[in-house]
Amino acid sequence: MSYIEIDTERCKGCLLCTQFCPKKLIEVSPHFNRKGYAFAHVPLEKMKECIGCSACALTCPDMAIKVYRTKKEKVPTEYSAENGVGKKNVKKESISTQGKKGTI
Repeated sequence: MSYIEIDTERCKGCLLCTQFCPKKLIEVSPHFNRKGYAFAHVPLEKMKECIGCSACALTCPDMAIKVYRTKKEKVPTEYSAENGVGKKNVKKESISTQGKKGTI
């Protein structure tokens, strides 16, 4: 699961991050930091939807957002002389309309 951390004391509440988040997860907090700004935050129930794209962190002028990404699993590939040199023979799992798993 990817997630972000917002340094609430650095955030000035410009909310640029809310406009650039593709999942629209970031909201205005009902609380204020020590400087009196209503900072940005992500509710815990929405955090699991974060894809770790970094759009929020890249647009934050105060550099108040850190993005943590999970590692993606590599797709197993096989190189085959039958398919030509350098071409990948990727095994994929599919689900038919009847719900049975098969290999393409």
